[in-house]
Amino acid sequence: MIRLKQLIESAWENRELLKNPETRDAICEVIAQLDKGLLRVASQDSGQWITHEWIKKAAILYFPIRKMEVIEVGPFQFYDKIPLKTNYDRQGVRVVPHAIARYGAFLAEGVILMPSYVNIGAYIDTGTMVDTWATVGSCAQIGKHCHLSGGVGIGGVLEPVQAAPVIIEDNCFLGSRCIVVEGVRVGSEAVLGANVVLTGSTKIIDVSGVTPVEYKGYVPPRSVVIPGTLPKSFPAGIYHVPCALIIGSRKPSTDLKTSLNQALREFDVPV
Repeated sequence: MIRLKQLIESAWENRELLKNPETRDAICEVIAQLDKGLLRVASQDSGQWITHEWIKKAAILYFPIRKMEVIEVGPFQFYDKIPLKTNYDRQGVRVVPHAIARYGAFLAEGVILMPSYVNIGAYIDTGTMVDTWATVGSCAQIGKHCHLSGGVGIGGVLEPVQAAPVIIEDNCFLGSRCIVVEGVRVGSEAVLGANVVLTGSTKIIDVSGVTPVEYKGYVPPRSVVIPGTLPKSFPAGIYHVPCALIIGSRKPSTDLKTSLNQALREFDVPV
């Protein structure tokens, strides 16, 4: 692994090294290990998420060493540099037409892909469902037994290499049309209501107590989150801008496999 990292770092500084077969083999090996889940762009260490920049560099360098080629799947045809994943049956992954996952993305056993899209470098852990027209961007990390509802958009990030990927921890529910981008981390067992938008600068305000508590880029575990707005003064007047409101925590009585609707109804939120 140390040798792989050295080769990747050297090629990152000197792109002429991409002509070297040893360098190209190293890049392909990293992508193969990403595809099998043996490497991850980000991993936990003592509860902290760490982004491995050299692995992101390998994913970026994979593009210039690949040639465009025609990819045919039955009557469908694509023209791209990155092949599609295969052998889903051996991996224990259910893939419903027209779901697409690129080579270099890892899907653990028990993952279900409805018609959706998963990009290179992404990691989706066991038991998670990616629902219809949801997208999981490059390098995003999705935990175990999550549900990404219809139309959810999980942002991807390859460059800049120091940028953290989006992280959705275990047992989270994301409602329809949620958008999570710019390295936001959603803590385990959190529930995001429909149309919640979280960017790196979105104010995430816990309004469940006497005084508000503000977060940015992070949703605490077991939070129940809905869309909200905040008044903001502009030269033309006062207007309301989007924010996200934490209205409470999932109750212990709520089973981990409960529906998103049920979790929100506990707080009398229309669904």
